[in-house]
Amino acid sequence: MAAYNPKSLKAEEFISHEEILETIRYAEENKRNIPLIDSLLEKARPRKTENGLTCPGLTHREASVLLACDIPEKVEEMKNLARQIKLDFYGNRIVMFAPLYLSNYCVNGCVYCPYHLKNKHIARKKLTQEEIKAEVIALQDMGHKRLAIELGEDPVHNPIEYVLESIKTIYSIQHKNGAIRRVNVNIAATTVEEYRMLKEAGIGTYILFQETYNKESYLELHPTGPKHDYDYHTEAMDRAMEGGIDDVGLGVLYGLENYQYEFAGLLMHAEHLEAVHGVGPHTISVPRLKRADDIDPDTFDNGLPDEMFEKIIACIRIAVPYTGMIISTRESEQVRARALELGISQISGASRTSVGGYTEEERPHDSEQFDVSDQRTLDEVVKWLMELGFIPSFCTACYREGRTGDRFMALCKSGQILNCCHPNALMTLGEYLTDYASEETRKVGFDLIERELERIPAPKVKAIAKDNVEAIKNSNRRDFRF
Repeated sequence: MAAYNPKSLKAEEFISHEEILETIRYAEENKRNIPLIDSLLEKARPRKTENGLTCPGLTHREASVLLACDIPEKVEEMKNLARQIKLDFYGNRIVMFAPLYLSNYCVNGCVYCPYHLKNKHIARKKLTQEEIKAEVIALQDMGHKRLAIELGEDPVHNPIEYVLESIKTIYSIQHKNGAIRRVNVNIAATTVEEYRMLKEAGIGTYILFQETYNKESYLELHPTGPKHDYDYHTEAMDRAMEGGIDDVGLGVLYGLENYQYEFAGLLMHAEHLEAVHGVGPHTISVPRLKRADDIDPDTFDNGLPDEMFEKIIACIRIAVPYTGMIISTRESEQVRARALELGISQISGASRTSVGGYTEEERPHDSEQFDVSDQRTLDEVVKWLMELGFIPSFCTACYREGRTGDRFMALCKSGQILNCCHPNALMTLGEYLTDYASEETRKVGFDLIERELERIPAPKVKAIAKDNVEAIKNSNRRDFRF
């Protein structure tokens, strides 16, 4: 078995099976080593310097010790530290997005996904460009500005040309005051050339979940189709970055494999991207296996209870303080509320995981990829976030201003990104409230904005943000951003 080498471009070396097993053993041996745990918590604590904040994070092995720790007071310290790091680097804003499913045709045999090739009773569908336009208008009418497009792997039905045409269609649609300002893309692992095409099409983040980092389990869970190639899939982010994509998003599907293994593998992948490309993952998602057509999660024996799920979120936030963290509508309102406190910085709202689902009055179930637990409207989610003390953000300014990749990370790691993100979040929230919110949500929102504007420390920035919010309230459109 190859030794762990984060600078290698070979999957078996930057995701070393033996290193992960040794890490799990080390964590188990030290899970009650209080001096070590205290030193790790101290190491991970943010500190102010002349150049802003510094927060080194933790290695996969160090973070695995915290994950294994079962001393209640130390676990509470971890959660408190995760809350502090989240506030220091991302403030109280939460970025909003929605998935858009374009096609569920797929040639893979993934045993945990209802889109698998052998599922003959699921309704197969691929959106035309006109249908995509209708879906996007429906999302714009809710107030969404940021989408993540999703589709199965099928070279006949879903070639790269279809993806590129769909992105062009999405960006072209101007409906009332609506516009999609950032399209993130979650498609199967592909070539450097095709990643370059996606970059030229103006995508935001390229997202690809590993599902599981355990190669033996991976091959069993993906018995047929191009996704069966573990190395090609695992090395996809390197090809994406070689193709010029600045921002990539990682994730595993918790419930498929031992969570300790996945946690260590995920952080090793983040370390690898940092070591080779100088930029870690822009986002990390934390999906859990859910029920879907032809899929019963109870047939998998690695289910993750809520308490451990929340602990994983806290430990990821501590280990990689600079990365955005995403939780979807797979999770319930209650679980999402607790996760928001521990490091989550992006959530979906009013999601439908079926192809063409947004133009249907009733939520269709015949082509869903998974059951949606949080089925509230976007307006309800926005109001809920504000009542919890968060700022729902529809901002995409970093993407439009070129603050991506290493430029974003440099600002984020020093804590300087808040100088842009906080006022931009307030202005885009003002846009949402003016254009789309219910009266009750609008009142809650503008009260929140008024309070938050006063917290902006720079007088000039505060004055500009106030002027723009007032202009937005009076429907005098402005496109100013920091």
